[in-house]
Amino acid sequence: MECSKEMVSLMHSYLDGDLQPEEELRLKEHLRSCAACAAHFHELKKTIAFLQYASHVTAPPSFMASVMESMPKERKTARLRRWLHGHPLLTAASLFLFLTVGSVASSWGEKGAFSVSADEHVMIRDHTVIVPKGETVKGDIVVRNGSIRIEGTVDGDVTVIHGEKYMASAGRVTGEVKEINQVFEWIWYNIKERASRALQSFE
Repeated sequence: MECSKEMVSLMHSYLDGDLQPEEELRLKEHLRSCAACAAHFHELKKTIAFLQYASHVTAPPSFMASVMESMPKERKTARLRRWLHGHPLLTAASLFLFLTVGSVASSWGEKGAFSVSADEHVMIRDHTVIVPKGETVKGDIVVRNGSIRIEGTVDGDVTVIHGEKYMASAGRVTGEVKEINQVFEWIWYNIKERASRALQSFE
């Protein structure tokens, strides 16, 4: 269309209801004499009529659900990544626990050398720790890859890892006595030990 911008502006003002009477008269006279402007004005009125009709159209209640179902499903990895970003503290704690359990579980199969945490008031014979009758060991005893025979007194806990405990009739332990011969017991023991050391470092 090669008509002036003024005529186009008058068309828009007319459709918006903002045209003065004298301007409306001038527009109508021009449209009678200009076929191109008349065709353009007709298309504008058709477009406005369609928009007014479409504004009353509402989508059915199931429209949103059907659109969402037709969309590609979100990958599980994307959902997991979003959850991890949203819970950084829980993610860090889970990662720490996973690595701890993994390292502890792998070390279970590696039966190391025999060791005992106490060296006073005990005797050692062929990977067996003996607390003699009449002797008292103050504190906890941890025996790894060996056994313990308690004939005297242990004033604390006794833990045997990859081994066995023997209690004589006169033997006495004031704390807990634990044998760790299963991997899950070993994991739980190590987690508690590490947590205890961590708490002590903050004191």
